[in-house]
Amino acid sequence: MDSSLAIALSTPVRRKSLQARVVWGGRVVTLGGDAPVRLQSMTNTDTADAIGTAIQVKELAIAGSEMVRITVNTPEAAQAVPYVREQLDRMGIDVPLIGDFHFNGHRLLTDYPECAKALSKYRINPGNVGKGDKRDKQFSQMIEAALRWDKPIRIGVNWGSLDQELLASMMDENSRRAVPWDAKPVMYEALITSAIESAQRAEAIGMDPGQIILSCKVSGVQDLVAVYRELGRRCAYPLHLGLTEAGMGTKGTVASSVALGVLLQEGVGDTIRVSLTPAPGESRSQEIVVASEIIQALGLRNFVPSVTACPGCGRTTSTTFQELTQQIDDFLREKMPVWRKSFPGVENLKVAVMGCIVNGPGESKHADIGISLPGTGEAPAAPVFIDGEKRMTLRGESIASDFQNVVEDYIQKRFGTSAERATQ
Repeated sequence: MDSSLAIALSTPVRRKSLQARVVWGGRVVTLGGDAPVRLQSMTNTDTADAIGTAIQVKELAIAGSEMVRITVNTPEAAQAVPYVREQLDRMGIDVPLIGDFHFNGHRLLTDYPECAKALSKYRINPGNVGKGDKRDKQFSQMIEAALRWDKPIRIGVNWGSLDQELLASMMDENSRRAVPWDAKPVMYEALITSAIESAQRAEAIGMDPGQIILSCKVSGVQDLVAVYRELGRRCAYPLHLGLTEAGMGTKGTVASSVALGVLLQEGVGDTIRVSLTPAPGESRSQEIVVASEIIQALGLRNFVPSVTACPGCGRTTSTTFQELTQQIDDFLREKMPVWRKSFPGVENLKVAVMGCIVNGPGESKHADIGISLPGTGEAPAAPVFIDGEKRMTLRGESIASDFQNVVEDYIQKRFGTSAERATQ
């Protein structure tokens, strides 16, 4: 082999950005700079229903959301925000709340100071802060509220609510070019210009540039990649990523994963949200599951132990390995809220659940703990490998529960404190 041949491990090199701080109580969540990429989500409850909103925020926080955005669109919603915060504090949920403001945010932040105080961050859409002479005044009122209460802001531009006066002006300017651009690049430029100029206006009013986060959300994968590449090149503000209106189910998951994966691999993005339309009856927290899987797949952070499993083929038994894989994956996710506190580092655990002898033993040896189930025509035995060595063989009808016990025992011994291990 040519000794000059080198295969480099491809790891994202983060774009250099300023660092923001989102605070609630004793908890500080840093964004940008050297901080890890953060997970964010949003409720779909009526915020005026303080109890229902607090319950959903809790669900999202337990799923792993490090910040949760809530709609603040009416006086009733603004009045409820302090009570949402109070309910969360009583439940021991210290996740920061972000207020999502459109159209009347300047009035709500001014008229309801307890709301402004209870929120940890404000989202401002420059396309919806007012028109004509009112725009600058109403935008300034929101920035002044952020300054008064020492809150960071996200200036969130969205192509569905882009400042139409700015877009029309840029279209007119484009028409006077010797060789006019196509309409789409003008739209991109309008999104980026709206975000950066709004941030500069906030700075002029007195905002610390490190407390300004930007986003330019669109619903097309290639559009999002193009806009954020250019936005990241032109500014040092932390960037929030999200494919807006991504859709439902597989479509929304795949589109978000592709768009955000490309940008994160290029080092662009400091916080992310996966905007999935929940299926009827589906938990809102599914968007956090997808977001965390994107970040974990890229090797940026680990949130839950990873489970390697084969897809199955004619060699594998019908459903045994599938059922065990699902059971172990559900078990690990269910336990993580408790394990995260009791067993530091458990999120780095690698588990393998394989369906036959072809790749089963090899994959199990590569994992921290793995099992190779018997495939079609194979002996009814399931060897278990721990730290690369075969330690036992499971047999009988209770293989699934026995392996689950083996996994839990391994976690306690490897990741527990010395005092916890002594009790085992």
